[in-house]
Amino acid sequence: MYTASFLQDPDFIRSLYILAFALFIIDLRLMNHPRTARKGNVIGAIGMGIAVVATLLIESVGDYGLIVLGIAIGTAVGVPAARSVKMTAMPQMVALFNGVGGGAVALISLVEYREALAIGGNPELEALIPLLLAAIIGSVSFWGSNIAFGKLQEIIPGRPIQLPGQQFINIGLLAVCVGCAIAIASGTESEGLFLLILVAAAVLGNMFVLPIGGADMPVVISLLNAFTGLSAAAAGLALDNVALIVAGMLVGASGSILTMLMAEAMNRSIVNIFKGGFGGVSAAPAADGEAKPVRSTDPADVAIQLSYARKVVVAPGYGLAVAQAQHTVRELADALEKRGVEVLYAIHPVAGRMPGHMNVLLAEADVPYDHLKEMDEINPEFPQTDVALVIGANDVTNPAARDVVDSPIYGMPILDVDKAGSVIVLKRSMNTGFAGIDNPLFYAENTALLFGDAKESVQKVLKEVEEL
Repeated sequence: MYTASFLQDPDFIRSLYILAFALFIIDLRLMNHPRTARKGNVIGAIGMGIAVVATLLIESVGDYGLIVLGIAIGTAVGVPAARSVKMTAMPQMVALFNGVGGGAVALISLVEYREALAIGGNPELEALIPLLLAAIIGSVSFWGSNIAFGKLQEIIPGRPIQLPGQQFINIGLLAVCVGCAIAIASGTESEGLFLLILVAAAVLGNMFVLPIGGADMPVVISLLNAFTGLSAAAAGLALDNVALIVAGMLVGASGSILTMLMAEAMNRSIVNIFKGGFGGVSAAPAADGEAKPVRSTDPADVAIQLSYARKVVVAPGYGLAVAQAQHTVRELADALEKRGVEVLYAIHPVAGRMPGHMNVLLAEADVPYDHLKEMDEINPEFPQTDVALVIGANDVTNPAARDVVDSPIYGMPILDVDKAGSVIVLKRSMNTGFAGIDNPLFYAENTALLFGDAKESVQKVLKEVEEL
């Protein structure tokens, strides 16, 4: 009895929450560096475990059988999914997991409101207003994340999908949500109005993301992640649960900061991104309608250029991730370094489909972290670089962002690979990148293209290097 009462003591539970919050903050700190990110994940998981245990110790929590069943089902689904997902599909998984969080908050809001009506009417305003906010934001996040997943998985076309008067439709749906919320907060007791809020917010979530092109999906996922955090914090206020409030605010704040950093890396405002319409334009290879000539090369020629260079800079992109070529690229770098070649890696902030995508892939292949150079650090090095090896990176190396005023990506900071003495681009075909626009880099005099699967191409080049 004494042990049970001690475990359910509010001060003890509050102490567990504080410990969990401290671990969350340490987790975020360790996630700043690839070498400590894995440890950060473990610490964050421990913190979440402590928070869950603390919540279960609250005396008012009931029906432990259903709770255990939910944990079992979630574990059975989540663990195999997380273990089997490929790095190329990680953005999709992030979108799904984020959406599930928003959906859970929306359902909790509905359940809490129904229970309040059954007991005696609307909750007090201090609980009702956060509950309404959680319902709106959680529903938008859930359905918007599903659309983001569909676009990244190519279940839905990556191009912008817009209806006539799209912005007015969105404003109308938001007005429905806000109007119903005001009506309930003013004293109207109606489960129907609450359901209408969820439905209108669901349609708004779909309409919010559909007009945004695939190239902007990483920013969308980041913002929706922030939405989920804010909805969880609002639910925490309604439920008077400190864990939800703090964890939700951490997620909301970090997601918002990441969204702003990604928009800055693309030199675009968040408003411009969410107006939609970018990332689905298919540009012709030449402005006059005629195909431009490109210079192709072969593995033997690439091997000679790389082997006799003083400095080689590798610019990785999504194509490297798709081909799972990171280990082979590391082997090629090792072979070149044995010949006295300096090999560095140019990392663009939005290369791949999510922030840090390239860092994680290369760290997985045991590439020394001090060889990974951020864009601002590596760009001054390109004029002194003998060979820039572009592997599956298209939009982040596109000089049109720097030189073509009417380009959709004009003003976006890029990797200045075109300033290297020689540029070798590994591509499957002449298809455009994720942004759907042509890349003048491919037609430059100092550029040669090696066509084929990135991993196979690098393996052939490596073989040629070893035979020199």
